[in-house]
Amino acid sequence: MKKVRIKQIKSGIDKPARQKRTLVALGIKKMHRVVEKELTPQVEGMINKVKHLLSIEEI
Repeated sequence: MKKVRIKQIKSGIDKPARQKRTLVALGIKKMHRVVEKELTPQVEGMINKVKHLLSIEEI
């Protein structure tokens, strides 16, 4: 499986609760912290829902 580095670059403040929960489900706790995940279909779907808040880089 491919791995990706996910970094939150925009705030979740004033975003719908569903998007905030998606960030938590991805393991992102604070701004500018990097999380590495395997790119499964489930993770890819979560990334697509909040991609406007994230920076994604393939490893």
